[in-house]
Amino acid sequence: MKTMWAPWRMEYILGDKEEGCVFCNALSEQDDLTLYKGKTTMVVMNKYPYINGHLLVSPIRHISALDHLSRDEMGDLLMTVEKSVAILKQVMNPDGFNVGLNLGKVAGAGVEEHLHFHIVPRWFGDVNALTVFADVRVIPEHLKSTFDNLKPHFNQLSLQKPV
Repeated sequence: MKTMWAPWRMEYILGDKEEGCVFCNALSEQDDLTLYKGKTTMVVMNKYPYINGHLLVSPIRHISALDHLSRDEMGDLLMTVEKSVAILKQVMNPDGFNVGLNLGKVAGAGVEEHLHFHIVPRWFGDVNALTVFADVRVIPEHLKSTFDNLKPHFNQLSLQKPV
């Protein structure tokens, strides 16, 4: 059996945790990682990204399971995921994406009490293998710069009428 070490995760595991839910907290205050707050969904940047542009899309309502979403929330959530991917394509020009949802702690959910999708842009030759082999994660752009590049595009989502 081989062991894969991920010591960089200790900062997150042992670090001070925010009081309450990180998604609900982002709704109640102006924070520098929230890109979009819609009627039923929101988009925030991941504070501990796998790579630049790693976004989290969640419902506004504090729920933990897909079957708790209304039909309108489900549609809006998936539409917001789709629009987020389109913005990342336009601004960051990735070669592909990992889009996923972790339901429950055992499935890898870091915030299991508030449902959220991960959108991770991927590029040919990106250096995610360094994380596995050298305990190094390469994030070539500062979070604030990525935020500044993406925010004007998400501001446009706020101005669009729902379909």
